Amino acid sequence: MQLDEDVIRRAKVVAARRGTSVSGLVARQLEEIVERDARYEEARHQALHALATVTNRGGRRWSREELHER
Repeated sequence: MQLDEDVIRRAKVVAARRGTSVSGLVARQLEEIVERDARYEEARHQALHALATVTNRGGRRWSREELHER
């Protein structure tokens, strides 16, 4: 994939304003993506674990129609 020259030029301006390089901008974005993905996976794991270990507490059961009434 090739980046548009205008995008590269504008990225250089943004990088200069932030006191970094285009590579630095890209590295920071990749770090954020990886960190967000790790947080999502951890939350997903916790939710699946909670669902797997839920016990019936004898509460009311709702029908689909009741849940979707307006």
